[in-house]
Amino acid sequence: MKSTPVTLCFLLRDVAPGSTEVLLGLKRTGFGTGKIVGIGGHVEAGESDAEAVCREVWEEAGIVVRQEDLAHAGVVEFVFPARPEWNMYCRLYTTRRWQGEPTESLEITPLWFDTESLPLQRMWQDAAHWLPAALAGEAHDVVVVLNDDNETVASIERLSTGM
Repeated sequence: MKSTPVTLCFLLRDVAPGSTEVLLGLKRTGFGTGKIVGIGGHVEAGESDAEAVCREVWEEAGIVVRQEDLAHAGVVEFVFPARPEWNMYCRLYTTRRWQGEPTESLEITPLWFDTESLPLQRMWQDAAHWLPAALAGEAHDVVVVLNDDNETVASIERLSTGM
């Protein structure tokens, strides 16, 4: 079964020397409700991944991100053997440039977190395996296979280094 193309963007800001925060969001509706997630979503027909992530950041957090300010941060392919219709191919981006302040939407409550103390216990279990590296600028391409509970990780395979 074909994977749905999705994107995530992680806005990064320096708050003190040696201290960086990342914008994540509390998912209010839909897939992953109640979890802390990255800002992003589905790539619509005719959109590039970069166009989609810029649109999604605007829709979910009220922030303007320009394509030229995006940095590639890897790819995560999510495989749900028990629910193959959930399979996703996710391109990750980071940025340190944007316009506006995060505002809550129907889908997301944006929240800043220190990159050294990510709320991994409140996120999808797989995030611990790829998010810290992506935020550190170490782009990796990985395949995450979920168990039949569609929550816990069965396996993670690192395919390549994207940088």
